[in-house]
Amino acid sequence: MPRKLLIDIICALLIFLFIYTGISKLLDYHTFRRQLGQSPFITFYAPLLAWALPLGEIIIAGMLSFNRSRLTGLYLSFFLLCLFTFYLAAMLQLSYYIPCSCGGVLQALSWQAHIILNVVFILLTAAGTLLQPKH
Repeated sequence: MPRKLLIDIICALLIFLFIYTGISKLLDYHTFRRQLGQSPFITFYAPLLAWALPLGEIIIAGMLSFNRSRLTGLYLSFFLLCLFTFYLAAMLQLSYYIPCSCGGVLQALSWQAHIILNVVFILLTAAGTLLQPKH
């Protein structure tokens, strides 16, 4: 498979993921904000994160859409996915209560399945970053 096509497929998957999750959070904003506020690690930051996360996901999706900003979008995708995966793992290990602030069909996943999905996307993002030409 040609390198450019592989990068385009990886970016399309990430764009779909971030647009889907970002819009899902915004469409159900009050529930998302409430669930963030119930999280033991980020309660204080919930009002800011309730807007910053979905908007950040949509901005990253936009960056992945254009060749000029694609590499930055891939780096930000990698960072966000790693941060969220670390957060999920920490919640599973350290918290007695884990509110689900996921949107849409992702709510149906178990926490372990969610971590596996994130790891798959982290690996795809890493591959896309390595394949993307550096300017």
